[in-house]
Amino acid sequence: MVQWATGAIGRHALRSVISRPGLELAGVLVYDPGKVGKDAGELAGLSPTGIVCTDDADRIMAMDADCVLHMPLPASYFGTNHAADLETICALLASGKNVITTTGFVYPKAYGPSVVDSIEAACAKGGTTLHGTGVNPGFMSDFLPLALTGLSSRVDHIYVRESSDFRGHPSRQVVVDLVGFTRTAKDYATTVRPYRAFQRMLFAESVQLVADALDVRLDEVEETDEFALAAGEFEIAAGLVREGTVCASRWVFSGMARGRPFMTVEVVYKADSARTERWAEPGFALHIEGVPHMSMAVGEVSHGLAAAAAHAVNAIPSVCAAPPGIRTLLDLPLPTGRGLVRLA
Repeated sequence: MVQWATGAIGRHALRSVISRPGLELAGVLVYDPGKVGKDAGELAGLSPTGIVCTDDADRIMAMDADCVLHMPLPASYFGTNHAADLETICALLASGKNVITTTGFVYPKAYGPSVVDSIEAACAKGGTTLHGTGVNPGFMSDFLPLALTGLSSRVDHIYVRESSDFRGHPSRQVVVDLVGFTRTAKDYATTVRPYRAFQRMLFAESVQLVADALDVRLDEVEETDEFALAAGEFEIAAGLVREGTVCASRWVFSGMARGRPFMTVEVVYKADSARTERWAEPGFALHIEGVPHMSMAVGEVSHGLAAAAAHAVNAIPSVCAAPPGIRTLLDLPLPTGRGLVRLA
């Protein structure tokens, strides 16, 4: 196994790979110069492993490994487009390594045939498989709705809502640079433009996956977003939120079919939910309008970063065993916590 990036999600994944029986760590790629040369176990808060972290991507490409957990910040953070992530993933696949990524690609077909052809060609060359995953998208906005439609005789509209609290999120790169919290309204409008494009692509994949699975032809995926300003000053793990700066945002993605919404995904991000009453409280909600009407809620995911990492790590056996090519959640067994049960 190779761990590609050790940020907010990657560090949780690295800890799982090191700790889990049946998985062997082969290498770790890092972006922070301060991590280069450190033992992987040190980064994960575990005992030394003998695996030294490197920032040399060519060295990782040449390494013999079954699978890469690809978990960097999206290319939009670095001011480049999504193609940069695609190029890296295709290079890894062509080098003979299966790839599980959290940078999107839950449904590459949403990007059109040229992207699919590039990935499939890389998979054919390396005899490898690509799987994109996460909590949302990757589970809440696609797997769960599809699972529930198994109880339906008619589906009229699917609604999914995520509300996330970033109070304890440790990454300033994510909370400030990408999501845009702590910024002035003017600065926010400028800085989140690349992230807005990434979000639109990410959730359009998820909506398109559900629509295709249910044999619904979408006309387009519409997107709207808005933000709220802090009424007072408060501290979060990523920094100080000053009065009048951005402290919450709300995104709505609507898959339109025949002029009406077929699937709606609402995504709410809050710097601190206790300080922001506007919009929904943290948790996930799912409603399916049809026959029958169905609703479900996940009141809390206590550690979303750990959940995203676990979903990727749990998919490793299925991805490595799968035939070469793109494998979405429709093509693989549901990753579970098999082998992780602890009985007193």
